Amino acid sequence: MRPPALLKYWLPVFAVMGFIYWMSTSVFTSAMTFALIRSVVDFFHPFTSGRELRRLNDAVRKSAHVFEYFILGLMLFRAFRGGGKKGLFRCAVFSVLAVAFYAFTDEFHQLFVPGRGGGEIMDVGIDTMGGVLAQIVSVLRLR
Repeated sequence: MRPPALLKYWLPVFAVMGFIYWMSTSVFTSAMTFALIRSVVDFFHPFTSGRELRRLNDAVRKSAHVFEYFILGLMLFRAFRGGGKKGLFRCAVFSVLAVAFYAFTDEFHQLFVPGRGGGEIMDVGIDTMGGVLAQIVSVLRLR
């Protein structure tokens, strides 16, 4: 792959990885997103219980995991394909493996971030599911 093509296909992958890394910092702890969600919900429905807010916070955070890794999965599939129509299944498998590996390293990174839980195997599974969904969409789109 020529250098411009390398940048065209792999720069978006590394940009998404950088975004996910940033989202794994102390800026986006559960307490921070809870405060944001509380202020939005309080504006529209001020009598929402703390329990409901915690459940909503958890749902939003888990949905963000799926969405982030869905985008990463799309970018990885595109990069592995390199613009060709070769080996869609192979590209999808490599993409899922890369997503799972990055999800694992992301959870490991969070172990060292104050205010982050980290090390959650469930989150690795949720992240990987986002990557799997991206592969299903990618392969179906090209068939």
